[in-house]
Amino acid sequence: MNDETPAKPVRHLLGLSGGKDSSALAIYLRDRIPDMEYFFADTGAELPETLEYIDLLEDYLGKPIAKLNARRDFDYYLKLHNNYLPSPRQRWCTINLKLLPFENYVGDDDVISYIAIRADEPARAGYLSTKPNIKTCFPFKEDGLNKEDITHILEESGLGLPKYYSWRSRSGCYFCFFQRHEEWVGLQKNHPELYERAKEYEKSEDESGKIYTWNQAGTLDEIVSRAQLAPEKKKTMSRPKKLIDQLTDPDEDPDDACLICTL
Repeated sequence: MNDETPAKPVRHLLGLSGGKDSSALAIYLRDRIPDMEYFFADTGAELPETLEYIDLLEDYLGKPIAKLNARRDFDYYLKLHNNYLPSPRQRWCTINLKLLPFENYVGDDDVISYIAIRADEPARAGYLSTKPNIKTCFPFKEDGLNKEDITHILEESGLGLPKYYSWRSRSGCYFCFFQRHEEWVGLQKNHPELYERAKEYEKSEDESGKIYTWNQAGTLDEIVSRAQLAPEKKKTMSRPKKLIDQLTDPDEDPDDACLICTL
């Protein structure tokens, strides 16, 4: 008599951020890997457009997208970090609101995690877990797919790009510190109530007089004011021929963003 417990099957997981690349990868792999599990780490500070797009994607995929919610919200971790706002060097928001919920979701199961790094992004690696039971796979890299291919996948599916791409270059929290100055202007214009909430997180310390802001360039109101007064670069540049070209700022470092939040 064999008393050995049958080995659990390997789980196939694809994390969705509400961004173009992970969404295109989900569409690309839908019929290739029928057992794929989809998940979305909801920080509680997502743009309405992002949540809307996740719902549309769920309908297209024909299976539920697991919503992972952190055990504590952003405000809890902000207090834990002595009211220091997250920054490119201190990405505690990504760790606590994205990575830990993912690893808790995986547990000790053997998992293949599918990452939406494209073939034209040789310098980007994405989130690589140190847990031995989590292996990573890069289908777009392996199959040689680039930005134009991703746009084609989204357009052919009928979903197209998430609506926030009309004024923002990436997904993520509405107060993401990686936003360019003009994107803060976009937030103020498209979601004034969220802009005001983001401003409320900027606080001054009475004793030292130090101001905690989302960007070293100044407070949000200062950044938005300067961005609105500055010459509009796009008016002096030729119009991109393809939509996907409008999503990349020529001065933007592609390695700057928290990839698990924005892919």
